[in-house]
Amino acid sequence: MKDGPFSFNLGEGGFIPDEYDNHIQRRLSNMKGQYLDQEAYQVKLAQEDILLYEVYEIKRPEIEGEILHGISIVHPGKVGEEYFMTKGHFHTVLETAEIYYTLKGRGYMVMETPEGEWAVEELAAGRVLYVPPRWAHRSINLQEDEDLVMFFAYPGNAGHDYGTIETQGFRKLVLDKGNGPEIVDNPRWLPSEGG
Repeated sequence: MKDGPFSFNLGEGGFIPDEYDNHIQRRLSNMKGQYLDQEAYQVKLAQEDILLYEVYEIKRPEIEGEILHGISIVHPGKVGEEYFMTKGHFHTVLETAEIYYTLKGRGYMVMETPEGEWAVEELAAGRVLYVPPRWAHRSINLQEDEDLVMFFAYPGNAGHDYGTIETQGFRKLVLDKGNGPEIVDNPRWLPSEGG
């Protein structure tokens, strides 16, 4: 059965990608405008359009009743003082939630609502994180030399709204100023129209 059980092997530093039929790769060039230090971003991009994160999914119909799921891998690294991270998104159907189960590594999930609530939650191997409806979310890898690997699942009709985050960013950033991760206000954050 094509849509049956799947497996992965973290002991080898990965899993079995042949069992997935959708592989998304996000490179530094896909994150234009998302990092605070744009000069550091341009310098790093000129050196190499490095792979920041990947998503492996088994494609299912994007309809109510289905549960879409897969594996996300955020690679280690930094742009200036900011850690490698995902683009981050709201769900198109705002009233849908998502579950993440951290398989390997350590990181943060930065989250916020359109109404202004925010949270930064720890991601660690064996920990389950529930992202409630209405919360945008972005994964950040805090490790210097290890991937952040997570299993995720969400309703099939949820959709992804990347545009809002691309336009306004997140209210909070996670920076490394030499003493480990610090959660700071994003000086470039812009509220959405009407918000």
